Amino acid sequence: MPAPAIDLKASSMRPFLTLQFLGGTPASRIVVGLAIAVALTCYVMTIAWTLAMSFTSSTFLPDWDFVGIERYVDLFGSSRWSVAFANMFLFGIPFIFLALALGTFLAILIDQKVQGEAVFRTIVLYPLALSFIVVGLIWQWVLEPNFGLQTAVRAMGWETFRFDWMARSDRVIYTLVLAAVWHSSGIVMAIMLAGLRGVDGEIWKAARIDGIPTWRIYVSIILPMLRPMAMTCVTLLAISVVKSYELVVAMTDGGPGNSSDLPSRFVMQALLERANIGTGSAAAIIMMLSVLVILLPYFVIELRSRRR
Repeated sequence: MPAPAIDLKASSMRPFLTLQFLGGTPASRIVVGLAIAVALTCYVMTIAWTLAMSFTSSTFLPDWDFVGIERYVDLFGSSRWSVAFANMFLFGIPFIFLALALGTFLAILIDQKVQGEAVFRTIVLYPLALSFIVVGLIWQWVLEPNFGLQTAVRAMGWETFRFDWMARSDRVIYTLVLAAVWHSSGIVMAIMLAGLRGVDGEIWKAARIDGIPTWRIYVSIILPMLRPMAMTCVTLLAISVVKSYELVVAMTDGGPGNSSDLPSRFVMQALLERANIGTGSAAAIIMMLSVLVILLPYFVIELRSRRR
């Protein structure tokens, strides 16, 4: 006898019923319970511990000497942190926008069922298999003014060609954007392509019967339907911005000077080189709050629209 349907929308115990709906067997409850326990331990508790450390005078070892917001005051009084924090937005906003746009464009191209689709997908996804360390080293070689792209183009006859962003403090942060977009646009392509392949064919037939151009179908009908997938991509890319320590270390090491420094590198140096757990924890909390400020409005709007 089939199980009765559960109206999750009408229930005030949606999380509990959802858990029942996903399994119902003791084994499934154990698996879900362990997953929740791991999430609470690895994420919630570590965030709480980091927040607590940011209000203490901890240096090389944790110290529960409470100093209030002193660490945050010192943090925002540091010129190094000011540069790193500003660079997070100079790097993150173009990176997220360009990776999302390029990945979506590639997904639309592949959705046309071009020949050699599998090979093309593999080529686009290949950079994702590389670590940020390898990506940083590759792009360091490519953009190095003395033997990289600039030298290669000049050798072909364009002797006035200049692309020395790696050596310019006002543009070096954008070289990180180029490397990060090359690395991460593939995952955007894969997620958006999965969404495109899931669109009901009847939508396409109805739009073509009405004589709507293909580009207009994508812009006005298909892409708005893929908003949840686009937001998933934005979330993953925002996480990449926060944890981009390996890329900046391998590619520029924060230079010239500290003009390409990012908060992730600042935090790691505070913890490992300057042995200052309190300052590093305060910087980590600010990084987390910055991402939440960017993503939270969307989640609030989405939640309200679903409730309506």
